Amino acid sequence: MVIVLNNHEFIARDVKLNDEKEKTELSFYFKVTSETYHDITVLLYENNFFVQIPEKSINFSATIGQYATSITNLYEEGKEGDFFLSLVEK
Repeated sequence: MVIVLNNHEFIARDVKLNDEKEKTELSFYFKVTSETYHDITVLLYENNFFVQIPEKSINFSATIGQYATSITNLYEEGKEGDFFLSLVEK
């Protein structure tokens, strides 16, 4: 499933969407390579997102509720890691 954060597309897997509460919650995993690591981390540090899920016609503003990565040094060429991101509607 494609998830768009601030016009940056992510190929997401294990997507969980909870829009039955007062605030929408979204969590998913995605791959990050050594080539994309810098741009992704800069985006995540903004912690202010316009979330779009085109497949479901869902849009909302969010901040990070939880974040995790399987690897800490993606500056080494050819490395790839799994990132987990949980977003909560503002």
